[in-house]
Amino acid sequence: MRIIILGTAHPFRGGLASYNERLARQFISEGHDADIFTFTLQYPGFLFPGKSQFTDAPAPKDIRITRVLNSVNPFNWIRTGFRIRKENPDILLIKYWHPSMSPSFGTVARIARNNKNGRTKVICIFDNVIPHEKSFFDKLLTRYFTRSIDGAVVMSRSVGEDLKSFRVNIPVAFNPHPLYDNYGDKVSREEALAKLNLDTEFSYLLFFGFIRAYKGLDLLLEAFADKRLRNRKLKLIVAGEFYDSDMPYLDIIRNNNLEDEVLILDRFIREDEVASLFCAADLVVQPYRSATQSGVTQIAYHFEKPMLVTDVGGLGEIVPDGKCGYVVKPEPIAISDAINDYFSNKRQEEFTKNVREEKTRFTWDKLTKAITDIYNKAGNK
Repeated sequence: MRIIILGTAHPFRGGLASYNERLARQFISEGHDADIFTFTLQYPGFLFPGKSQFTDAPAPKDIRITRVLNSVNPFNWIRTGFRIRKENPDILLIKYWHPSMSPSFGTVARIARNNKNGRTKVICIFDNVIPHEKSFFDKLLTRYFTRSIDGAVVMSRSVGEDLKSFRVNIPVAFNPHPLYDNYGDKVSREEALAKLNLDTEFSYLLFFGFIRAYKGLDLLLEAFADKRLRNRKLKLIVAGEFYDSDMPYLDIIRNNNLEDEVLILDRFIREDEVASLFCAADLVVQPYRSATQSGVTQIAYHFEKPMLVTDVGGLGEIVPDGKCGYVVKPEPIAISDAINDYFSNKRQEEFTKNVREEKTRFTWDKLTKAITDIYNKAGNK
């Protein structure tokens, strides 16, 4: 089967690129002919909230990645659509995360699938249908894109419900986010702490990923100021680039005298640093105000780390409460109660064992099977 993945990949960085590259490898390992068409321009520089869109890591040698799509140039969308139509793939696979990509993705999809023999089917993997940070044009843009696809895979049931607002006449599969197993092998806690130059006498919480208001870092910082936690040898690692102002978070730290207990790595975390951060952590915390699903949980599963997540979107579907971690309300007291319970009652060994068993649910071959099943159900156009 010939598959073209349209979306983020090297030289662009981050979870979207890692996901698409790992998925391409899985298809190739199963004997499919798969490659990636990525952006020449993903975001104009003035619209990108971080410091850089690009990685300085070398390009993967085992995947064909071609830079073709300019997200803001309509003439380019037409050229890209015709180029893919000429390739005549069985599947054009698009990973969708934000309405700003709807015009380019939707136009390319319409052209690519309109070939004479009706062979190409457009399948979308939805991170979100409705974005975390909403704007006036979201529904219009999302409707334009969703009308260009033949089938979909959703990674949380809440996203599946959102999709029903736009399309009900296409096959849809629910398949959780697979493990991010591309960040290396698990290392010992001692090795990880030594690499990070951290004190072995302390326990560590990890908040990982870029920082925006909806991710609730402020809730975690307020929870971390709880006296029950201050009386423990406990530190919080915040590893990720601020995409919003850091001042509200720094104010919470100063107001609660947390300067010595909170370690902030305000930058993009390289792939070769991920293993050390997760293996040093005793508990991974995702205090999100809103979410659909998260790649961070799948990194934690890979490194067999218990998690604390909030009961928003699909996070509770992925982390069984009281088994692999905690699912709590997005409130400081609920977060601090769970952290206190974890350390007071020495849950780590039990939860880690359960995480090790639960992670077998999240494999890449299950995702590729879901995609090919959708392809077979999509029908002829």
